[in-house]
Amino acid sequence: MVAPARRRENEAPDMLRWLLDLNLVDGPAPLIIWGLAASGVVALLIRPLRRRWLVRLLIGVAAGALVGWFLVVWADASNAFGVPMPDTVKWWTTGGFAAIGLCVVSLWSSHWWRKAVAILTVITSVLSIFLGINQAFGLDRSLGDLLGINTLGSIDNFAPPLTTPVDETKPLYETWTPPSDMPAQGRYGALNGSHAITSSAGFKPRSATIYLPPAALVTDPPPLPVVVFMMGLPGWPSPHPMVDVLNEFAAKHDGLAPIVVIADQLGSQSQNPGCVDSAAYGGVETYFNKDIPDYIRTHLRVLQDSKYWTIAGYSNGGACAFMWGARHPDIWGNIATASGEPWAGSSDPASVLKPVYKGDVAAFDANKPSAILTEHPGEYAGHYAIFAAGALDKKYGPLNRTSAALAEAAGFHTTFYLVPNATHTGPGLRGGLAKAFSVLYPRWGLAAG
Repeated sequence: MVAPARRRENEAPDMLRWLLDLNLVDGPAPLIIWGLAASGVVALLIRPLRRRWLVRLLIGVAAGALVGWFLVVWADASNAFGVPMPDTVKWWTTGGFAAIGLCVVSLWSSHWWRKAVAILTVITSVLSIFLGINQAFGLDRSLGDLLGINTLGSIDNFAPPLTTPVDETKPLYETWTPPSDMPAQGRYGALNGSHAITSSAGFKPRSATIYLPPAALVTDPPPLPVVVFMMGLPGWPSPHPMVDVLNEFAAKHDGLAPIVVIADQLGSQSQNPGCVDSAAYGGVETYFNKDIPDYIRTHLRVLQDSKYWTIAGYSNGGACAFMWGARHPDIWGNIATASGEPWAGSSDPASVLKPVYKGDVAAFDANKPSAILTEHPGEYAGHYAIFAAGALDKKYGPLNRTSAALAEAAGFHTTFYLVPNATHTGPGLRGGLAKAFSVLYPRWGLAAG
């Protein structure tokens, strides 16, 4: 695990912060809840096997399982969550509701203590379903992640830009020797206070976060490539998926990895600014293609050539990455999307068309990558574009294949990749990022080609 930034004194954790930071994936909390639920089920099943009880038991368990299974089938059929439900969600929901059915029938003709166990087991079963579904999607590590609340400490120990030119003729992996003061892990944290990235055009982003690889944390770090990354909708600028992947890459490449700014293209969990400046949401495109680049140039020790600059995103963030990489090839030398939407609002056009474009369909269509790419003929030579999606993602897999074909036809050096056994969830995101970095590391000079 990459080390998070330490909190300052005015950011000391309290009970609420502890709850929001509670690890729902790798920590002991899920095992404890699942253990309590299983113990409750076993306790309720241990009783004399009378015919009336067995009939009641079978009815309760079967009815609960059917309710759970129906809910998942309905969610898939109605596209309630915008993505297909992973198979493990079906089993967690079916099994969890079966346990709840057992608890309900255990409330009749039983001692007070059995009723108490049944009520407690309902609670732990609901929590078990929640935790199991969260792990199946693999995107949110904590309750804070799920609620879009940033509980990370501030980070401000990054080296300033160099004032002298850097020799970029030799790849960094050939000239870099890790010094003795290089930490084993990178650090990540929030960009707050004097290090916050502010909007010059009225957009109101949530605090960005940043990942600094081990090579950026030494006394005199080298300039490194930079990635600006966006999560999906709903979501917040969580660094966890990115640093999970980069932790492994840095360990294999002497601490070398890009500096990553994870920024907010939404403004809140419940809105979609559509990747463009608008009266409704302010200048989100200006924020990402002027304010953030200006901040990077004046605050971070990065390589300046556009070949070292990458705009990247997941799902909704992938739509913005494709759009801005196509529109601003002078800034972004590379595009990387993981399960990206083909354009902002593709899944729900009305959510963007009405508030952002005031119903102007022509303006909406003009901001699709297919239109933007035609406005920059010959400007994508030497630019890279990586499109990835889960091999089991029947929606975003074909859409990303189409996006890759558009980019290739426009002149990008293009890679399309299907992540094995993955859908539109955490494994698809991490697998897509890993593929993108495997393609970009040689381009950046962080590894041999």
